[in-house]
Amino acid sequence: MYKRQPDGSARRPRPFDVATALAGLALGLLLWAVGLETYPARQTPSWWVLVPLAVMSALEPLRRVRPRAALAAGTVALVADQFTTGSLVTLLLFTDLLYAAAVYGSARLARRLPVVTGGLTLAAIAWGVLTWRDAYSLMLGLGVGLAVFGPAATGALVRHHRDAARAARREAEQTARLAELDRAQAVNAERTRMARELHDVIAGHLSAVAVHSTAALSLDDADTSREALGVIRENSVAALTEMRRMIGLLRAGGEDLEPSAAPTLEGVAPLAEGVRAAGFPVTVRLRLRPGAGDDAQEGGARLPSPVELAAYRIVQESLTNVLKHAGPGPVTVAVERDGGALRVAVTSALTAPGGRPARVPGAGAGLTGMRERALLVGGTFEAGPQGGGWVVRAVLPVPDGEG
Repeated sequence: MYKRQPDGSARRPRPFDVATALAGLALGLLLWAVGLETYPARQTPSWWVLVPLAVMSALEPLRRVRPRAALAAGTVALVADQFTTGSLVTLLLFTDLLYAAAVYGSARLARRLPVVTGGLTLAAIAWGVLTWRDAYSLMLGLGVGLAVFGPAATGALVRHHRDAARAARREAEQTARLAELDRAQAVNAERTRMARELHDVIAGHLSAVAVHSTAALSLDDADTSREALGVIRENSVAALTEMRRMIGLLRAGGEDLEPSAAPTLEGVAPLAEGVRAAGFPVTVRLRLRPGAGDDAQEGGARLPSPVELAAYRIVQESLTNVLKHAGPGPVTVAVERDGGALRVAVTSALTAPGGRPARVPGAGAGLTGMRERALLVGGTFEAGPQGGGWVVRAVLPVPDGEG
């Protein structure tokens, strides 16, 4: 393969061009040998015609390498051929140089060649008409047009289609790259979403299992152990159910699966019971309607499902972190609707400095997931120590008129 220069020309002559040059030279010598000349009536030595023929044949391998220089030298050789008896092969080779200059030369040259050769054709027609003043004088212009304007216009047209095809190919490649980038981003987003869902629905149950199994092992009390085992079984069954549903969703792509209701804030009470079973006094305040009391069942428009789900997952993860990390002390869960926002706050006690390590090791994915859920609905999230305790706060906007 021959590499091309920035202007589209090749770096080295191609074998086809060299073969064309040799074939043209051989054909020109054959015509000269048999006496077939373009202007046989001219009184010039017959061998003179071989000089322009040899020059034109030598320029043919340069038609792709140096198209502009080859055309300039070929024009000089063609003019010189007009002062000899003439060779048809010299003219044919020149038309090929003209075509190659339009195809492989610079874009500026390709635009100018049809204009220049078209002007020469018109000039030849006008000169023939003014000189001979008959219909046959148009034949001169026709001959000039076929010799110079035809190859130049054809080369420019071929170049235009070639450039258009190249641009379409680049656009298709760019579109394919953008599609692949979009696909990769969609896959990454879906992986992040699935990781967040798995963490939210499984981590809480498994944390409860770990905490209560530790309690069952550390306390030598039959009633306490029985109660802990009951909690362990309940959370294990719930975790298996959620895991089975998620695996079925991944395998079937969402097809042939029974729809499952999204958890709501009415499920905060069972979450709190699980934390109370671990020995934490939990207080829950729910006020989900503007101006309503602490009751999730009161009338009025419900919260938008994405907002309610985000709030539920934030409370769920916060209570899971209480089981894993919080020190002894009260836990407060407050979910209140204040005008156009739903405010979530979960407060717990900090572990004393130098105290016991976390009951269940964590990697910080819970805080990341809570922050992502708040941001997905356009809200804000913050978590950290405050007033001697650990506070998780989220503010989730509630659009007016939505339910």
